[in-house]
Amino acid sequence: MSLHYRTVWISDVHLGSRGCQAREVLRFLNCIRCDTLYLVGDIIDLWRLRSRWYWPPEHAEVIQRILHMARNGCEVFYIPGNHDEAARQYLNLNFAGVRIVPHAIHETARGRRFLVTHGDQYDLVVKHSRLLAVLGSAAYEWLIRLNRVYNAIRRWRGKPYWSLAQYIKLRVKSACKFVSNFEEALVNEARARGLCGVVCGHIHRPEVKLDSILYFNCGDWIENCTAVVEHHDGTLDVIEALPAIAAMVKSQRQALIESKETVLAEP
Repeated sequence: MSLHYRTVWISDVHLGSRGCQAREVLRFLNCIRCDTLYLVGDIIDLWRLRSRWYWPPEHAEVIQRILHMARNGCEVFYIPGNHDEAARQYLNLNFAGVRIVPHAIHETARGRRFLVTHGDQYDLVVKHSRLLAVLGSAAYEWLIRLNRVYNAIRRWRGKPYWSLAQYIKLRVKSACKFVSNFEEALVNEARARGLCGVVCGHIHRPEVKLDSILYFNCGDWIENCTAVVEHHDGTLDVIEALPAIAAMVKSQRQALIESKETVLAEP
């Protein structure tokens, strides 16, 4: 039994960084079946790998799983982001069934058309100040490490998960304004192209905004473990992957229990 979707979008996995939750990515990919998979940028964190090599087995297993999906009939599109921008030199090439494209226009089962882009092109910091973007990325990774220590203490005290990194970002007024400007720029781009909406990543903030132009942000696999999915009726959702997997496992167990009860009840 697996989770069936028409289309799945994931972004900001950051393989090669210590913050990447590769085991959870692998669990999710092993549990889904889809016609099309979009890798919406920052899948491999080349910024981190250039400064410090980190590539444990589970990171390689994520790549192997994606290639397995491509070999078995799933259309896979890789849209590079700023952390894996080196892949942009291979645009429009096909590697073992994975097509590398600058962006994509996706048409849903309902005929609605969406711009699919990582989104870094609409981030003025990344576009005009690469050094500041790299420093910000390093600071974020440090925050994530601190966040894990802090939440280990919270778990020991019986308290729920709380994101220090998200709290700091949302408390900074300029960061809130940046997110607003980022979303507005992408919505305007979709509108200018005559599209119904946009699916993006980049800012590690899963989001759905249902307006005249639809906005979906995939989130990330550092903190949130989220994805955008298209159901077979053409509707789109942002899902939290871990609860979705847990619900599927629960359903499997219930089905197994019911089948055993049926067998035992038979004369």
